[in-house]
Amino acid sequence: MNDSFTIYTLLVLSGCLLTGLLFAWLLYRRTEHLDKRLRYGLAAARVVVVAGIGFLLFFPLVRRVSYNLEKPIIVIGQDNSLSVGGIKPLGFNEKQYQEDLQRLADQLARSYEVKVYNFSDGVRNGFDFSYKGKLTNGFQFIDRLNDELLNRNVGAVILASDGIFNRGGSPLYDINKLKAPVYTIALGDTVPKKDVLISNVNHNSLVYLDNEFTMEIQVQAFESKGEATRLTVMENGRQVYESKVEVTSNAFVQHVPVKLKASRLGLRKYTVQLSPLRNEISERNNIQQVFIDVIDARQKVLIAAAAPHPDIAALKEAIALNKYYDLKVALGDELNGLNVKDYSLVILYQLPAAQGEVNAFLGKIQESKAAVWYILGAQSDLYAFNQIQKQVNYNGNPATLQDVFGYADPNFTAFDLNPSAAKIIEDFDPLQSPFGKITVAANAAVALSQRIGKIRTGAPLLFFVNDNGRKIGYLIGEGMWRWRLSEAQQDQPAGVFNGLISNTVQYLAIKDDKRKFKVYTSKNTFDENENVLINAVLYNDSYETVNTPDVNVQLKNMEGKIYNFLFSRTESAYQLDAGTLPAGNYTFTASTTLGNKRHSARGLFYVNALNAEYQQTLANHQLLNSMSAQTNGKMYMPQDLLSIMKDITGNEQIKTLSYEDRKYEELINFKWLFAFILSLLTLEWFFRKRNGEI
Repeated sequence: MNDSFTIYTLLVLSGCLLTGLLFAWLLYRRTEHLDKRLRYGLAAARVVVVAGIGFLLFFPLVRRVSYNLEKPIIVIGQDNSLSVGGIKPLGFNEKQYQEDLQRLADQLARSYEVKVYNFSDGVRNGFDFSYKGKLTNGFQFIDRLNDELLNRNVGAVILASDGIFNRGGSPLYDINKLKAPVYTIALGDTVPKKDVLISNVNHNSLVYLDNEFTMEIQVQAFESKGEATRLTVMENGRQVYESKVEVTSNAFVQHVPVKLKASRLGLRKYTVQLSPLRNEISERNNIQQVFIDVIDARQKVLIAAAAPHPDIAALKEAIALNKYYDLKVALGDELNGLNVKDYSLVILYQLPAAQGEVNAFLGKIQESKAAVWYILGAQSDLYAFNQIQKQVNYNGNPATLQDVFGYADPNFTAFDLNPSAAKIIEDFDPLQSPFGKITVAANAAVALSQRIGKIRTGAPLLFFVNDNGRKIGYLIGEGMWRWRLSEAQQDQPAGVFNGLISNTVQYLAIKDDKRKFKVYTSKNTFDENENVLINAVLYNDSYETVNTPDVNVQLKNMEGKIYNFLFSRTESAYQLDAGTLPAGNYTFTASTTLGNKRHSARGLFYVNALNAEYQQTLANHQLLNSMSAQTNGKMYMPQDLLSIMKDITGNEQIKTLSYEDRKYEELINFKWLFAFILSLLTLEWFFRKRNGEI
């Protein structure tokens, strides 16, 4: 129903009144013996009761209107970062500035709703003049205001900062979302001071052992023309580079490329440092630490054969394309003198062979944990092959060969065989495979299956099995050199054959991590304002994850201080949030007991000291002025900040808003109406009873 009377409402009300009159007439038309005033009073009561009940049956609505006043919200954002507290202009009165800012907030609170925040690497409520923030994230401050004050009456934003925002990007592009003028208070110093600093270090976070890598260091200097500084690079406390840098201008920038060699494995800490100048404004920006993870990606691969064969050359060429494979080819009697434990993968080309005495070498293969790739051909001794391994049984005659083509198995997932590569492989010339029947005892991951002529037999051609954690590969046929040749004849880029061999070698050579207790940090290095997160996974003998027992971890810093923690359980594993830690190197030892067996794991990580606040020492008042200009605000110097009160009170756009609140309620929900109708009925019944009408 509408919020005002309509013709429909009047008709309903008229009908209810007529119904009430009809009821009253029928009830009191033959009651002349009653007192006239009582008679008309009772009739009127009956008219009101019947008309009221009838009207309520149509669920009429009543509109209630109220007005709410919302004062303008004045936001004060105070920069609490290190740069504001550490770099101050000449004549700046810190105590007076703090008192004036507090006085401004108190004055504004008399007429407006005032919200005060301080921000640096986070946003917090209230004033904080400790200036301990390691970063300045103005975008985060503006983003929080947009979230908290969306659709609110924001009158103005007062931002006290030096304009140096080194995280989250510039807030200039999001400040307009507040739809309020921004009054900025320009802190910091815009006069250049003598300073030399490392403004940036560009480097790879991951390098390979014994490889050279370049670290590009950007050196900046201000007001230091004619001075000289020494640039040094230390690797875990050992000096690995030194050079002299001559400052040739007052606004000096130079990129220094430093070539280093990754000679040691693990997470390496490199300290890049400039020697300080006399009367330099800050020495804290003269040093930066970077962390580089050095890994050994080289895998030692052995191709073992009884005699030379063109396939060996094809294999060697394909494997040698990856510089991280240390490849060796050994033939005949040379094999018996090799130490198989030195190799991640041994390729047995047609070994065991019908000719040649390499039994000692084959015995070492059985004793070692190295992955093995068997390639069978005409020279293979199938009986000895069946004896040396138990996963595959080959019942056939190597003297009789048959042409076998390969086609990709769509269910293979150990490494990628894309459709275009699979089509090229199907068109390769056939391998020559010993005639016979092959039986695979274990669950095999089949990469290529056999096709004889046009018939897809389903028998495996290239496949892999897992023998108690040891990877074993099989290729049933010789003549891989034909694959390389046919790829060239088809005018295909020489990549499919090389890729197939490389993927096979990589899959077999990489060892699976079978540890039952693994503990690792979410990353190798943390900033000192970041929470250190450590994860742990525990497996039972069936390699199912469990998290029943408690897991303890002990962190130790360089000074030997120990932090003890207990992991929290997740759905199937463990996680620890160790909070923020002081900058430095840390080692950790985690331990737990599953059943009667104790497990432990160790690791290390670094907490990096932040000096971003000293990377830029010049205040950016131009940015603050732009923020004020584009929002119709104004920039003030600290000594004039109390004048902001006058500008805000004089701004006609900053005013109290009145919101009309309309509520509609059904009349039938009003309890006083029920009480009124019940009272009338009760009175009518009482007087009728008293006068003998009931």
